[in-house]
Amino acid sequence: MSRPAGGLTKLERLVPALEQLGGVAVRVWRTDGPSTRLLAGAPPAGAWTPAFGGAANGAGRRDTPDGPAWYEPVRGGPGLWLEVREAGPGTSARPESRELVAEAVSCLAEAEREAAQVAAELSDRYEEIDLVYTISEILGHTIRLDEAARRILQEVATVVGARRASLFVLDLDRHLLRLVAAKGMVTTEVDPIELDDPVSVTARAFREMRIQSNDPAEPEPAAARGQASRSYRGRAFLAVPVMYGAPGDQARPIGVINLTDRHGPDAFSAGDRKLVAAIANQVGAAIENARLVARDLSQQRVRRELELAHDLQLKLLPSPAVLGTKADLAARCRPADSVGGDFYNLLRLHGDRVGIMIGDVSSHGFGAALIMALAMAASGIHAEAAASPSQVLGDLEKSLIDELARTEMYLSLFYAVVDPAEGICAYANAGHPHAFLVRGATGEVRRLEATRPPLGLGPATAAADRQEPWRRREDLLCLFTDGIVDAAGETGQRFGEDRLLAHVSALRTRGSQEILEAIFADLAAFTGGAPSSDDRTLLIAKV
Repeated sequence: MSRPAGGLTKLERLVPALEQLGGVAVRVWRTDGPSTRLLAGAPPAGAWTPAFGGAANGAGRRDTPDGPAWYEPVRGGPGLWLEVREAGPGTSARPESRELVAEAVSCLAEAEREAAQVAAELSDRYEEIDLVYTISEILGHTIRLDEAARRILQEVATVVGARRASLFVLDLDRHLLRLVAAKGMVTTEVDPIELDDPVSVTARAFREMRIQSNDPAEPEPAAARGQASRSYRGRAFLAVPVMYGAPGDQARPIGVINLTDRHGPDAFSAGDRKLVAAIANQVGAAIENARLVARDLSQQRVRRELELAHDLQLKLLPSPAVLGTKADLAARCRPADSVGGDFYNLLRLHGDRVGIMIGDVSSHGFGAALIMALAMAASGIHAEAAASPSQVLGDLEKSLIDELARTEMYLSLFYAVVDPAEGICAYANAGHPHAFLVRGATGEVRRLEATRPPLGLGPATAAADRQEPWRRREDLLCLFTDGIVDAAGETGQRFGEDRLLAHVSALRTRGSQEILEAIFADLAAFTGGAPSSDDRTLLIAKV
């Protein structure tokens, strides 16, 4: 007979309590055939050991060196036998006591057996549990999808015994499955996969949104036979769709994990399939997060580029200071988007003459900004060389005609040359509706009518200049674009020309900057500060 060494087991702690409750003496034995050992209870006299047969042999009453005893196999504990005997002379083991002891020992044995099974299963699945934890760590500390995918594939392939692994991700723009990470293959030799490829296992797993695998006991799928040229080691393969669905939305496929060339048996187990499917769910969330990060970075880059374009365009517009003391001038241009199609130009000409131009491209945004930049560059050149405002407009149209035709835009443009010494304001107007002369002496407002169609709208038309008398430092030009007059108030009404011109007429004796600020302050109050849907430009000039 032998006893286990070490501390007391649960069974050894339970037996004294059962003896006290039942008024009996209890021993628990384990037999594995030829040998029997005592697990719990007081050792018998003389190192005696009972002999047991099968479950049906040895049960019942027996005589022992310690007196009569009852023996029965322990339910739930294979190889365990229970011995119950009288506690001492003059006592007897009542049947109900035996039943109580047997039930208690059986329950404990069954609980320990189940705990042992759970421990064994956890031990068997340790690698898989550790893999899930490792992948969570990778995804929690890695932003770049390609780096995370490479590390994940390495871990998964090791656990399921695959020599070769790959992760394909849906390219939304090209509608292809593109390789982002691989193990055991040269990535440059792997082409993107068409979603409707009838041969590709990867494409099939993606389309059908279910796992594709091979059991060597079954006929080989046509898709797998079609890939024989890739020289796989064995027939085992596993293609698991990577799914993702936002909360409340149905999951959709966004990629596929492939595993091939298995170590050991030529088949992936059901446990392998479940494990990789669970990992695929984690990878799906990581792919979507990576896309969101990339999209956010792209949007930030676009915003920075738009800000740079906005600043660059405003820097193209001249400061009123370029005219020095020749004019009291104020100007403001506010694009509706980051960039727009409104512009103005100020030109120092020979003598006291001053050139003043305002233009409005028929659209806004980058296309209009391109026309604006070309017009700004060309207008300065033509103004220096041309003899009259109408010639400047004609030459400018020739410079822009191809670009206007290509973009299907046109340009309204007003250009005036003020010669205060001669008392003349000569101008040409290519369809710009908002050009006015305000008499300083009376406040009279005169519209400077169009002399020709907008540039790029119909065939080029030659037209003569028009002239208006000019009083130095009294009369003023008021030029603006329709983004101001078309601005809507809170009840939907337009700001209108009359409201703007009333400010100019009433404040005509004030400085140009003060007039401009008054108009924009009233405009802001009128619209409630709402963003504009069109570019807004205003220029006030006293020469």
